[in-house]
Amino acid sequence: MDLDSLRLLQTQILQRLSELEACMLPSGQQQHSNISPTLYQQGKAEEDEEDNENIHHCTTMESRISHILRSGGVGDFEFKRVPSDYYERSLEERRDIVGAPSIDHLCKSIVLTNTQAHASVTDCSDPKNSKYYVVVIQYTARLNAENVKNFLHTLNNGKIPKKKFNLRLAPEEESSKLTGYEHNAVTPIGMKTDIPVILDQAITRLQRDFFWLGGGEVDLKLGINTSQFINFIKPFLVNCS
Repeated sequence: MDLDSLRLLQTQILQRLSELEACMLPSGQQQHSNISPTLYQQGKAEEDEEDNENIHHCTTMESRISHILRSGGVGDFEFKRVPSDYYERSLEERRDIVGAPSIDHLCKSIVLTNTQAHASVTDCSDPKNSKYYVVVIQYTARLNAENVKNFLHTLNNGKIPKKKFNLRLAPEEESSKLTGYEHNAVTPIGMKTDIPVILDQAITRLQRDFFWLGGGEVDLKLGINTSQFINFIKPFLVNCS
């Protein structure tokens, strides 16, 4: 066999090996076998950059909230990443995922708007008579808006009629705009707007003195010492369930 024939045979063998190798790759990687190494490396670099941005974003949220808490004298807290289907699971499963003592230790932060506030009340500048409030309440509890109304009426020494307090759940878009956090990620820590916070008194009676709530991202949960949370946030303590 002459030299040209050997070269042709070698080329055919190498081509066949490449085809066999491509067949053994996962489907997503097979697509790369038909593009040039330069384009493949470019695409890989873009994927790596996107992954790094996601990692940076996640790390930034934890770092940001951690910094805020530590600056406020809070040292007893932790974060937990949860599965994407976390909110499709039972409270018992969620309890086990974050390692809470009971389902009563699982809490949420909801933004309420006073739909009957005086026309002059448009923001949160007066905590006693705010257009919005963030209520932290257990998942196992049911909000008693009437109790909150009575509390605010008393807080203002009865000078504002009860009919001027009608607290309703704020629309999701409005909540996100005010807090800077999306649905199922809301936390009273580091909100975009300084909204007055109401903490259900039932949470203060939990044993252990620690509860879980949103951590700024849907799959990020924050566990925090209740006493330290109260000292830092200084919420109104209300029997609102």
